Amino acid sequence: MSEKIKEDTWLWLVAENPGENEQFLGQFDTENNISFIPAFLEKEAALQGLHFLVRDKKVKFEIQAIQYRDLAPKLAEERFFLFVLDTEGNVLEKITPRFQDA
Repeated sequence: MSEKIKEDTWLWLVAENPGENEQFLGQFDTENNISFIPAFLEKEAALQGLHFLVRDKKVKFEIQAIQYRDLAPKLAEERFFLFVLDTEGNVLEKITPRFQDA
């Protein structure tokens, strides 16, 4: 478990297509060849950091909060990592979910 992120920590993420076919915005780290979900510790940081994320500008988005305990199983299921970012898109922490190998 992370030092900063606990089970009950609220994280702010970018949701695409809120309300219909909603999903969290993912990114790809070409250097490490992994997919990740960018997360922020505060809503304002997410709004500011949004400009550093690769996204389709035509797709509606919304900043949403979710507790880590609810997000972790989804990350593991989809095999995404979690990168906690600051307002300038710098990585504060990388969290590896517990992947279930089939």
